[in-house]
Amino acid sequence: MKRLLLSVVLACVSWSSLPQTPSQTQEDTLKSSTLDIVPIVEDTLQQYENFKKTIQLSQKNKDFNTLGEAYIGLAKWHEDHTVLDSSIVYLQKAIAVYKKQDESKSLANTYLLLVANYSGTAEYDKASEAVYKALAIYEEIGDQRGVAQSYTKISDLLYYSDSYAEGAEYCKKAIAIQEKYGYEEDMALSYRRLAENQLFLSNLEESLASMNRAIDLYKKVGIIDAPLLACYNGRGNIYKYMERYDEAIADYNRCYEGAKEIGLERYMMPPTANIGHVYILQGKYAEALPYNLKAIEIMKRIGNTKNLWENYMHVSNIYSKLGDYKNALEYHELYEQGHSEYLNTIIARKDSELQVKYETAQKDMEILDQEAKISQQRKTQILYIGIAGLLTVILFGMYFTLKNIRKKRKALSLLNVELDAKNKQNELLLKEIHHRVKNNLEMVKSLIALQSSKLEDGASKEAMLASQNRVQSMGIIHQKLYQGTNLGAIEMKDYFVNLGEGILDTFNAEDKVKIECAMDDLNLDVDTAVPIGLIVNELLTNSLKYAFPDGVKGQINISLTQRDNDLLLKVSDNGIGKTEGSKPKGTGFGTQLIQLLTQQLNGTISEDHKNGTAVVFNFKNFKIA
Repeated sequence: MKRLLLSVVLACVSWSSLPQTPSQTQEDTLKSSTLDIVPIVEDTLQQYENFKKTIQLSQKNKDFNTLGEAYIGLAKWHEDHTVLDSSIVYLQKAIAVYKKQDESKSLANTYLLLVANYSGTAEYDKASEAVYKALAIYEEIGDQRGVAQSYTKISDLLYYSDSYAEGAEYCKKAIAIQEKYGYEEDMALSYRRLAENQLFLSNLEESLASMNRAIDLYKKVGIIDAPLLACYNGRGNIYKYMERYDEAIADYNRCYEGAKEIGLERYMMPPTANIGHVYILQGKYAEALPYNLKAIEIMKRIGNTKNLWENYMHVSNIYSKLGDYKNALEYHELYEQGHSEYLNTIIARKDSELQVKYETAQKDMEILDQEAKISQQRKTQILYIGIAGLLTVILFGMYFTLKNIRKKRKALSLLNVELDAKNKQNELLLKEIHHRVKNNLEMVKSLIALQSSKLEDGASKEAMLASQNRVQSMGIIHQKLYQGTNLGAIEMKDYFVNLGEGILDTFNAEDKVKIECAMDDLNLDVDTAVPIGLIVNELLTNSLKYAFPDGVKGQINISLTQRDNDLLLKVSDNGIGKTEGSKPKGTGFGTQLIQLLTQQLNGTISEDHKNGTAVVFNFKNFKIA
């Protein structure tokens, strides 16, 4: 619980934060209206209108550089004055412009802006995808400043997935580059991120030193607005966990007053929660309640909801301490729902990272293949030149000609041997890639299991168990690829057998449920096998959870057949079936996942609940591997 309390406060550091001043009372602060927090002045509205006019003129004149800049400016305006979702829309428009114009650096810079907004809306999988795209572009064009900025962003994402040691290492890599080239403003942000990770590693003195270094750098380069205010908020968090509460409150007030002065509501939200947290740590629950409620209100209004579930948790605990158990239960339910969604985003981000690493390995293989082809072409050219030389040498005698021909044949033989060896090396390398991907997925599964063991809530444990099975279904595919002889296809019958055994073992149901695969051998490519495997995983899980209650024995049948150009998948059980009008069980996430995967494969679903449950999928226009 202490770690969760620490999370809610440290997460606020990401966006700067600001509490009330000593001259304001708690009641005065909480009565502030939106107009008090974000003054709607004529200049602000005029700025919005200017952006819109600039976009229209740029489109008319086909001035794409100005158009991209205007989209980014309007995105920043929405980020400061409305909601992050609107900001994301305009950043995506800018990305589309830069892609079309092949503006690599501008494209990478915009991806980094998108990372911050996705992080603010807790869409960490999308943020991870964007930052790795930016990093790849910076590395390709040799932009060291961009590489360092990407490292800092990656450390921020690792922070939100509790990978603090790894996040700190990325910060140190960024700082090394920034010190070398003198990027002091960027280095200030890297020190701030380093301080945040060090705090979670319980290195309080080191964390305080890093945050003070960030503050000194911002002051040195003349930055006194949002970035500096964020550092004050971060230092307040450090002071708080050093139990230096007066110093913490003083820093929160600096942030709050600064944010109020520049009129940015989203920078006023975190300190409101932070002040409430200080009161919680001091056992002043009645004083803490208005602050946490106000923080929740601001989060909902501006769309920055990544820490919403943690504030629900605080409010639930406060109500419980105050003896208001009705409100405590209400906010606890909101916390459970939000926490479950948060865990899903963390899993999605892990999946996204694995996908990026897998795609990078594929690109490396393509490069190796191209290099091999170029090498072969050069050797072939040399061979042609040699043959031409041999024809000339014929004039000087058959002896020299025959001698040279023997030499060339010997060289060709050695060349063929080398090419065969290289082909075997490439095949071994591809198998090793699949092996490593499978091991990484096993590691993810183990990490989820470890996290699950620390959970006490049944619904959260069930969600984590489902995630383990999904990761396992993908891991089996990569295991089959590196164990088999065909590196491009999966034999589905054997895959379903292994998948069924794994799920039965997970639910400890080997003695009561039997899984049969009535189908011929059928090979599918990886892009098809993965979503079909996830679909079958969800259906098997549902059957084992709901079809055979109270130890009832039964059977589940799986079949996958090809008919003309279609692919037919059927999963059925002889369990208790689904009664008419009954409400769906569970969270509904599995059903939604099945529908999305079916849509991805251009398929349709039909169900039959007579004599158990049967689900049939028809995937159109499929080619068998």
